[in-house]
Amino acid sequence: MDNIKSYIDTHKDRFLSELIALLKIPSISADSAHKNEVLKTAKAIKTSLEKAGCSTVEICETGGYPIVYGEKIVDKNLPTVLVYGHYDVQPPDPLELWNSAPFEPVIEKTDLHPEGAIFARGACDDKGQLYMHVKALEFMTETNQLPCNVKFMIEGEEEVGSKNLSIFVKNNQKKLENDVILISDTGMIAKDVPSITTGLRGLSYVEVEVTGPNRDLHSGLYGGAVANPINVLAKMIASLHDENNYITIPGFYDKVEVLSSEERAEMAKAPFSLENYKKALDIEAVYGESGYTTNERNSIRPTLDVNGIWGGYIGEGAKTVIASKAYAKISMRLVPNQDWEHITQLFKTHFENIAPKGIKVKVIPHHGGQGYVTPTNNIGYKAASKAYETTFGKIPIPQRGGGSIPIVSLFEKELKSKTILMGFGLDSDAIHSPNEHFGIWNYFKGIETIPYFYKYFTELSKT
Repeated sequence: MDNIKSYIDTHKDRFLSELIALLKIPSISADSAHKNEVLKTAKAIKTSLEKAGCSTVEICETGGYPIVYGEKIVDKNLPTVLVYGHYDVQPPDPLELWNSAPFEPVIEKTDLHPEGAIFARGACDDKGQLYMHVKALEFMTETNQLPCNVKFMIEGEEEVGSKNLSIFVKNNQKKLENDVILISDTGMIAKDVPSITTGLRGLSYVEVEVTGPNRDLHSGLYGGAVANPINVLAKMIASLHDENNYITIPGFYDKVEVLSSEERAEMAKAPFSLENYKKALDIEAVYGESGYTTNERNSIRPTLDVNGIWGGYIGEGAKTVIASKAYAKISMRLVPNQDWEHITQLFKTHFENIAPKGIKVKVIPHHGGQGYVTPTNNIGYKAASKAYETTFGKIPIPQRGGGSIPIVSLFEKELKSKTILMGFGLDSDAIHSPNEHFGIWNYFKGIETIPYFYKYFTELSKT
């Protein structure tokens, strides 16, 4: 693997141009208007895997968007790494907050990325990080240094809940047999502080609809006499947290994993500047559940947040109206042992119970998934740690993440294998937000590090 740096340097312009071409396709799975672009992206991934050295690549149809499957089997007696990623992206809204068009990638220098960063939707989540694996495979096959078997499973519905992936996994267990699953859809602490994500939060995502009168009403004739669904919804949402920002849903915390003081002390060793954190977000103070630090609140504690709220008149000028309906989208990030379907039911029951008379409530579950914790004593983690140490010159810090990749727990259940989360993004990369970006240095560093995972995993598998 010693020539990986020279290989990257020789092909870096092509590696960038290929990623930029992929980022130009608006593969927004949540918006059916972009169906053709999502399908076009699947075909582009298929072509990329073929060129990178996969001997078999196929587009597998599902009840939604297809899954791209590829493999390179060098010896059935050698271990097999299954790479998972997703080619779909989040909607880019609000467009007015982007400094450049979300699907017209630009490279700009920033304080954190003096060598430049690619600004585009999907740059970090997950096209950029997925493509690191494609280029790492290219290097290993072109230089005859692929030490084991590799399989790819790239889906197009991660951003909308991976409904059809679970069916695909259950129906293709033989095809997907592996010794370890490798994912790059997370981040690291800093460019000079590598880390490996060892835990992910689960997710319950719901939409609520609050209905009052059977039509919109004149606020002068009916105001004060009829319940306003927008007012009611605001009060209901506000009541979901108490004065300590503790979630008030009965039973919500019953199975929450409580970390020991020793484990919390280990977490606190990770470098973190609260002042820099506030400065980066342009806020005067942090916010959250009493008794926990910022890093604990966004990783080992469950949360409930409103992701969108609407109703009534929001056009230009004024319209004095009491809306018939009000809506909100709400997500709950869950910790290990919290079952997302159980939490969804608890939310539904509670939200219906707190509605005042004269108001009808409808709770619509969208999607969810379980939390996940991977042990640090298995050979997959050890291989990843050695890979980071080789390319960064530092032993990576194990870190629990605040995000969710719901299918990780499914993989362990159905495929009986552990998942290793080797992310190369940064918290500042603005995933799911306007101006999402991915550092060029991070992109190339991922391509450099991933082949070492294969090397060390193969070696450790023999011991």
